[in-house]
Amino acid sequence: MSAARPAELGLTLDCARPRELAAFWSLALGYVEPDPPPGWASWQEWLVGQGVPEDEWDDGAYLVDPAGVRPPLSLLRVPEPKTAKNRLHLDLKVTGGRDVDQAVRERLIRDRADLLLRAGAAVVQEVAGPVGLDHLVLSDPEGNEFCVV
Repeated sequence: MSAARPAELGLTLDCARPRELAAFWSLALGYVEPDPPPGWASWQEWLVGQGVPEDEWDDGAYLVDPAGVRPPLSLLRVPEPKTAKNRLHLDLKVTGGRDVDQAVRERLIRDRADLLLRAGAAVVQEVAGPVGLDHLVLSDPEGNEFCVV
């Protein structure tokens, strides 16, 4: 029996407004919308070419790491609202680790959180560590929790 090819990892976030939420996560992660497939001048042209009805064009959004290292993020429209805490969440690691000076760590966490709060995030919880702020739990504009560490 031959070994199975390793699966590629992609993340998918269910949401009500994919394009709007994609703008938030693009800012949070530094991700971009990828170019359309070869042979297509735009994603709209591709959607028309694939026969996707116009009323479905905002049913999803897709973002990628411009360096091609981190997993892609799909955002898909779903009819039901978010009703419970995420079982899986993203950590935005902005400090370089716990060995970084605590004052520097806290400034980096708060600076990134401030940027995201201006973009529609909300603070869920501040989590203290042994010597000061350890991380912030935030929610995106649709209530999906994530941490700034």
